[in-house]
Amino acid sequence: MDILKKPIITEKLTIQTEKLNRYGFLVDIRANKIEIRKAVEQMYGVNVQSVNTMRYDGQNKQRYTKTSIVRGSTPAFKKAIITLADGEKIDFYSNI
Repeated sequence: MDILKKPIITEKLTIQTEKLNRYGFLVDIRANKIEIRKAVEQMYGVNVQSVNTMRYDGQNKQRYTKTSIVRGSTPAFKKAIITLADGEKIDFYSNI
């Protein structure tokens, strides 16, 4: 199971990174906080102070087209906010 899917880079999380040393990740929906902590510490070599998780359910969507109504849904996902210890930092752009 690949726990970390991708980092979340938004304006809100960028401000939290600068002020509160927090980083956001999209994670596997079955992962728990302990697994997320170990994955971040192993991948980036940092000390994680706390992990907060949020689950989002998929939303039902529909749109009207010329021929019929198209129905579908957005996927469910889980988001993790990682708070690092003081002095720690993750650089997402180092591989570019």
